[in-house]
Amino acid sequence: MINALESSSTRPYLIRALYEWCTDNGFTPYVAVQVDDTVQVPREYVKNGEIVLNISFDATSSLKLGNDFIEFKARFAGTAREISVPVGRVIAIYARENGQGMAFPAPAPSATSADAGSTSGGAAAPAARLPLRDASRGAEADPGKVVHLISGEGATEDSTATTASTPTDPEDPPRPPGSGGSRPSLKRIK
Repeated sequence: MINALESSSTRPYLIRALYEWCTDNGFTPYVAVQVDDTVQVPREYVKNGEIVLNISFDATSSLKLGNDFIEFKARFAGTAREISVPVGRVIAIYARENGQGMAFPAPAPSATSADAGSTSGGAAAPAARLPLRDASRGAEADPGKVVHLISGEGATEDSTATTASTPTDPEDPPRPPGSGGSRPSLKRIK
């Protein structure tokens, strides 16, 4: 019998489930990633130590949503790149069109993550700076609880979504529609 401490993480299973939900409903799945030295992404698109990637079928090739890594090939500004993201660095997966999805507790900051900062030369900012919010009560949510992203009030920071299949300017990546230029807020699922 396996106890809870010995079982595998639920994160990769939830990522695969939400990816499937997005594609089944015609939505574009995005993953938000906290970048450190273990994450293989184009560094010029990293802002504040984070990157948001379009992992839709149309934007990727050879997509593998494994238990340990999310791996795929994608084009950034017309250049093919190989992407590899440890599942533990994924901090959210959501649908671009409506912001519905799930956020995960941020990984513990490592000594190397401070060196993965943005192209502006700043240090990586931990995802914990944007606390999980329970939109129904306006209070901070327990980071161990399941939450989903919603667009609307309470969103305070800019999205850093990068659509891999479309050439983009690293200074002005696309934002989810209806977000008004702000990051989706979070709501607890009961």
